[in-house]
Amino acid sequence: MKIARQLKDQNVCEYLLYMWQIEDTIRAMGCDVDRLRTEYVAAFKLPAEEEKAEVEWFENLIRMMHEEGHIERGHLQINQSTLALLVDLHQQLLQSSKQPFYSAAYYKALPFIIELRARSEKEQQVGELETCFNCMYGVMLLRLQKREIGKETLAAVSSISHLLALLANAYKKEKQGKLEL
Repeated sequence: MKIARQLKDQNVCEYLLYMWQIEDTIRAMGCDVDRLRTEYVAAFKLPAEEEKAEVEWFENLIRMMHEEGHIERGHLQINQSTLALLVDLHQQLLQSSKQPFYSAAYYKALPFIIELRARSEKEQQVGELETCFNCMYGVMLLRLQKREIGKETLAAVSSISHLLALLANAYKKEKQGKLEL
């Protein structure tokens, strides 16, 4: 919870990836709050009050996953809403003549996004930004597994991560009332 709050304030794109990881962590622990407490939260060696708050946060996420039908897969509505906000901002940035660097980064990443979407095995195609997040999340998982990542994938990741960094920066500026569109 504490990490999620910090990430949401500092870098909304990293926050979203972190929340996807939390969803998968909950699934890996069988949506069992006791397992999460003993096998995950306890590893952080938090003060008692912070640990209690962290466990309550996981309990709430588990409850939402049950209520929303995301026990096996999918993303919580709070995460889908964050993605929707980013998609809206992405569109505004692309339409703005005051954001040429964002447009340039987007067009540099676009061939990779198109290729990733073409390779997608999902029945239902997702939008461009979700494709970017799926790519970044997949690479993060590969790195955690210490698996090799190909040159083409690294090129895509570099371009996509630059785009997402610009998006996160624009989101932060927008929240501060400093974004010019």
